[in-house]
Amino acid sequence: MRLSWFTDTLAKRLFLLMWVALVGSHLLAYGAVNLVHFEHRGMPMVIPTLPSLPPTPGLPGGRWMPRDGEARPPPPARGEPGLGEEGLGLRPETETGGGGPSMPPRSMSSGLPAGVLLMDYAIRLLVIALAAWWGSRWLAAPMKKLVDASDALAASIRSGPQAGATPVPLDEQRGTREVREAARVFNSMATQLRRQFSQRALMVSAISHDLRTPLTRLRMRLETLGLDPEPLQRSVTDIREINALVDTVLEVFRGDSGAAEAPQANDIAALLQALCDDLAEQGLAVTFEGESLVREIQPQALRRVLGNLIGNALRYGGRADVKLQRDERGGFSITIDDNGPGIPAAQLETVFEPFYRVEASRNRHTGGMGLGLYIARDLTQRMGGTLQLSNREGGGLRAEVVLP
Repeated sequence: MRLSWFTDTLAKRLFLLMWVALVGSHLLAYGAVNLVHFEHRGMPMVIPTLPSLPPTPGLPGGRWMPRDGEARPPPPARGEPGLGEEGLGLRPETETGGGGPSMPPRSMSSGLPAGVLLMDYAIRLLVIALAAWWGSRWLAAPMKKLVDASDALAASIRSGPQAGATPVPLDEQRGTREVREAARVFNSMATQLRRQFSQRALMVSAISHDLRTPLTRLRMRLETLGLDPEPLQRSVTDIREINALVDTVLEVFRGDSGAAEAPQANDIAALLQALCDDLAEQGLAVTFEGESLVREIQPQALRRVLGNLIGNALRYGGRADVKLQRDERGGFSITIDDNGPGIPAAQLETVFEPFYRVEASRNRHTGGMGLGLYIARDLTQRMGGTLQLSNREGGGLRAEVVLP
């Protein structure tokens, strides 16, 4: 693909930045050295040549430029130190036959003290460092916009199409060629993702209606057939379980498992104590430890997260020890420990995937549906927190919920 010389590209901007920094540092360093060293000593001014890297000590390539009415300084006498034509890097006329062409200039490093040379290098280093700092921000500005747009897109996808949050598209007409191309690809990807999620929501709604209606009719027919109570009750229970499974799956795919709930000021310890007391009254081994802590939370979402985690601890570990703690950053953490066999380290993240179960059988009463941990982490992340699993040193599994 042929590119126009006038196309704004990242390479051209980088070249321009490097050249300006190089020339600017060169001129500033030469000007400072002339001002500090030569002007203060009453010596003739030196005009710098084009820059070179690395900068040569002692103003290499300098040319003597007389001021108004100033005569050309004579060279120092033999054996006397000074800064004449040779010290300035100029070849005396006697060596070139009068006004003939001069030889290439020689270094003036012997005529400049170490402090002046150090200042020369320091100025160059400072100018180039400032140019690099400003240039990095200048060239990375489009990346910052891309990151912000990606965060907005992720937030809109998490909130679901029903929230109506549409990220602002990136400007495809500004920036370098690479930036414009990235903006075009990102906007196209964002549009496709939004369209797919909207279509998925419509499909899920259609499945919800088309699947629940025949299940409801089947349950009503069974209840009117006059069957024996025991098989009738089993059939109705199976249909209700199917309905519950459908509700859970549709809830996962819709992404509306409680994130729209408005935050409210609640005592976290009171909420946990009530949840544990309800389970303890059923004869389950549940304990709670923690002090009163009031925070703005989504109570129903948090209750569901903890209900899933405590239920897993009771199902697989026989007991659940719940503990509430404050953290150093102003948030709080909730840990649920059990006495079960734990989870293999390689599966500690895999168990959060939908429909994945460590228990090999497909029995709902022993392995569940494989959606509890997925929903718990999803709700926790929607509330701005994290959910992690880890195996305890003394045996058992620990689930830790950290919220701001």
